[in-house]
Amino acid sequence: MLVSRRKKIMDILVIAALAAAAGALVAYPNESIAAARDGLTLCGNVIVPSLFPFFVLSSLVVETGATRVLSRAAERVMKPLFGVGGGCAAAFVLGFIGGYPVGAKTVIALYENGECTKTEAERLLSFCNNSGPAFIFGVVGAGVFSSGKIGLLLYLAHTAASILVGIIFRGWGGTGGRGGVRGQPRRIGKPLSEAFAASVSSSFTSTLNICGFVIFFTVFIKLLFISGALPGIAELLGRALAPLGFDEIWAERLLTGAIEISSGVWTLRGASGQIAGSVAMAAFMLGWAGLSVHSQVLSFIGESGLSVRTYILGKLLQGVISAALIFITARFISLPVPAIVLAGQVDGYTGITFGRAMIASTLGAAITCGLFALLAHRVEKRW
Repeated sequence: MLVSRRKKIMDILVIAALAAAAGALVAYPNESIAAARDGLTLCGNVIVPSLFPFFVLSSLVVETGATRVLSRAAERVMKPLFGVGGGCAAAFVLGFIGGYPVGAKTVIALYENGECTKTEAERLLSFCNNSGPAFIFGVVGAGVFSSGKIGLLLYLAHTAASILVGIIFRGWGGTGGRGGVRGQPRRIGKPLSEAFAASVSSSFTSTLNICGFVIFFTVFIKLLFISGALPGIAELLGRALAPLGFDEIWAERLLTGAIEISSGVWTLRGASGQIAGSVAMAAFMLGWAGLSVHSQVLSFIGESGLSVRTYILGKLLQGVISAALIFITARFISLPVPAIVLAGQVDGYTGITFGRAMIASTLGAAITCGLFALLAHRVEKRW
C-alpha cells in the first residue's frame, strides 16, 4: 500500500515537472532556441572533437584484448590499492586522460567484455570517471582563475581525491559471492580491423548520445534562470546555509555546478574576494561532475545490471574530499588572486574551431595509444 502511494506521488511529480517544462518552452521560445543553438555549437566545437577519439581509443583497448596484456604488470598496483584486477588499469588511466565520461564508458566495456567482475566494475565506477587535464588546466585554471598554479592545484586535488575514493571503496561488495569471482572473458580479442570498425561505430553513437544530454541541459539551465526557479531555490538555500558563510549568490553558483559542470565553474569568474572558497567550490564541482555528466553515465550503464549507488556516492565523496584538500592547502600556501579575464580570452575559448579541437584531441589519443603499445611491448618482453 505504501509503495503504491509513493509510486502515485512520484508519477504526479513527474507529470507536473513535464507540464512545467512544456510551459517554459512555450513561454520562452526564443530563449530556448538560442540555448539549444549554443549547445549545438558547444557539441560541434568541443564535445565531439574532444571525446570521439578517446571513445575510439578506449573501445580499441578493450576490443583488441590489450587489457589482458597489461593486466599482469598492473595487477601489483591495482589489486592491493583498489581491490580490482590489473586489466582495470585501462579505465583508471583513460578516465584521467580523456575526461568525462570516457572512464565510465571504459569500465562498462570491460564489464560487458568479461574483463572484470560486477563487483570490480562497481568499484571502478566510484573513482574512474574524472575530469580531463585539458578542462581543468585550460578552462578552469586559465579561463576562470587566470592562473596555471590554481589549475595545477585543482588537478592534484582532483587526482588525489579520486585515488582516495578508490581506496575507500576497495572493499565494496566484499571478496566473495557472485560478484567477487572473476570469470573467463566472454570473447577473445578481435583482429585490429574488426575491432577498429566496431569501435568507430559504437563511439560515434555514444558521442551523439552525449551531445543530446549537453543540448538538453543547456536549455534546462537557461529556462531555470529566466523563469526565476533557480534564483528562487538559491535564495532559500542561501538562507539555510547562512551560518556556513553561504549567501544567495554562492548558493546559485553551487546549484548551477551541481546541474552542469561547465556552466557552474564559469559562474566563479570574478569571485576574487574569496579566492579560497571559489577554488574549493570549483574543486567540488569537478569532483561531483554534475547531473549532465551523470545522465551520460547512466545512459551507458543502461541494462548492464550495475548498481549506480557506488558511482553517485563516489562522485559526491570525491567532490567533498577535493574541496577539503583545497581548504587545507590554502592554509599553508597563498592562492593567487585571478586577474580580470579579457574578452579576447573568453572569445578564444568559446570560439575554438572544430579543427583545432579535433587535432589536439586526436593527438592526445594517439600519444596515449602509443604509450599503451610501448608498455604492452615491454611487459611481453619482460614476461
